[in-house]
Amino acid sequence: MTTTTDVRPAAEMSGRASTAARPVRWWSGRVSFRMHRRTALVSGGALLLAALLLLVSLSVGSYPVSVPDVARALFYGTGDRLAVHFVNQERLPQALLAILAGCALGMSGAIFQSVSRNALASPDVIGFNSGAATGAILVIVTFGGAAASVAAGAIAGGLVTALLVSVLASRGGLHGIRLVLIGLGVTAMLGSVNSYLLTRSSLNDAQNAHIWLVGTLNGRSWSSVQIMAVALLLLVPLALLFGRRLRMMELGDDLATGLGVRVNRSRLALTVLGIGLCGVAVASAGPIPFIALAAPQIAVMVSRSPGVSLVSAGAVGAGLLSAAHLASSQFFSALVWVDRQVGWIQVVEESQRNNLLPVGVTTAVLGGVYLAWVLFKRRGTGTA
Repeated sequence: MTTTTDVRPAAEMSGRASTAARPVRWWSGRVSFRMHRRTALVSGGALLLAALLLLVSLSVGSYPVSVPDVARALFYGTGDRLAVHFVNQERLPQALLAILAGCALGMSGAIFQSVSRNALASPDVIGFNSGAATGAILVIVTFGGAAASVAAGAIAGGLVTALLVSVLASRGGLHGIRLVLIGLGVTAMLGSVNSYLLTRSSLNDAQNAHIWLVGTLNGRSWSSVQIMAVALLLLVPLALLFGRRLRMMELGDDLATGLGVRVNRSRLALTVLGIGLCGVAVASAGPIPFIALAAPQIAVMVSRSPGVSLVSAGAVGAGLLSAAHLASSQFFSALVWVDRQVGWIQVVEESQRNNLLPVGVTTAVLGGVYLAWVLFKRRGTGTA
């Protein structure tokens, strides 16, 4: 029996019942925004979940902090010195980065899945994350790895990889199956390149790059949050601006052209935006798997919308990565010695900060469970 990959547009896979959903409209002057009611509820619920997980992340850990103490530390910077340190300097940057990076990965996955009309065409599958990782590793082992330079290297690596994959996959027209297969091959090649770069670097650089390659939020500071926030302020409005064209392109190139969409230019612009979103996420937290793959499809499945929504995909991505970060931070904790009388902490060994489970490990496990569930659900249908 022949097994094929289901490459139907997301609009067809989301169910016919969603077409009857009543849309919600927001407008201000000449700018209007239209979203199905259930999609708006799913987006709001996912963002609320991410906010609740952020609050829990600030409270739990090797040094528990009560909710009132968290509020005092956040809004007034007063209270127990240890509580203020843990909340404002250790936990808050990582929790915010989880939300921002998850949003970027979710929107990036939605863009690539819609452009290619293939549910498997996410940045971590078709090689863009690996290309961004290669660019970032080059910066780390060559220039020392400052935050801004790593971000630039990751975006440049993602763009070069996207150009290579697009050229190889566009012969005879861009097809989802060919894009995924070529992307998998490029991912394997870039994995070898990354391993070679690690063997040629110093021990310290190799250790830093290896920890970063797993995908982790541990030890991230406010500088990473600032880079992510600035990047999202620039990229998200542009992605939403092209969102209407993206929905039309899901109907097919011919129909989208008939509706006035410049398909080639729009596809190029959306590809660059998707690479930029996944590039800054990879630069800030490493190549975290699963989020870009599953967030758009989970958003479509829960909201029953007629297509992939960038807003709901970003919101679900933020919730997924926040949940994974909270789970990772509770599996292993750094051993600390606390002297309450003196009011300072001492990490027993600096290397034990790396004993915290990287969030990329948790998302990889979740991704495997998700793919197994999808395959089990589609058993006997002849699609995978």
